[in-house]
Amino acid sequence: MASPTSFLSLLAVVAFFLITVSADPDMLQDLCVADLSSGIKVNGFPCKDAANVSSLDFFSQGIANPGLTNNTFGALVTGANVMTIPGLNTLGVSLARIDYAPRGLNPPHTHPRATEVVYVLEGTLDVGFLTTANRLISQSLKKGDVFAFPRGLVHFQKNNGRVPASVIAAFNSQLPGTQSLGATLFGSTPPVPDEILSQAFQTTPRIVKNIKSRFQPKK
Repeated sequence: MASPTSFLSLLAVVAFFLITVSADPDMLQDLCVADLSSGIKVNGFPCKDAANVSSLDFFSQGIANPGLTNNTFGALVTGANVMTIPGLNTLGVSLARIDYAPRGLNPPHTHPRATEVVYVLEGTLDVGFLTTANRLISQSLKKGDVFAFPRGLVHFQKNNGRVPASVIAAFNSQLPGTQSLGATLFGSTPPVPDEILSQAFQTTPRIVKNIKSRFQPKK
């Protein structure tokens, strides 16, 4: 039988783990509305003077309506994070709306600072994420379904239906960050050397150049 001291030690370890796994640092005051115009560089954003805080700092209608999906991938992500809702600064949460045209794709990407949970508003989706053991965990979703993507793992959503689809995504970070694999590897500035990519993907520099041309900004 474990001694009381051992049990308390175990509780202390568990409590320390729960405290340290949060995606964003804990807040130290009631609110810290982001001063997005400040030139001060900190981990997050400096606080606006409390006397200048209003309800509009905590309000947004940005994800109320479907976004335009007439782009290369047929999908659009509209964020509701600290950049559009300054009151989220230090609160460790944010949302996004993702709209998909028929056959639209939110291509493979990661969120380095947050776990993502999606709730399907309309339509159907095929979604999945890849573990570090290269195992694909996938699921077909319909209206009302919920699915979670663990922090930092590559994931995607695809609308294989004939009608538009949309989700609301929740994150445990005020600004989860997004790295889309294709754009990151083939559209970076300065560019990743062709020989690096051709060797990594077991292809030729000519094919790499062709892929890179597809990720260049539209003129």
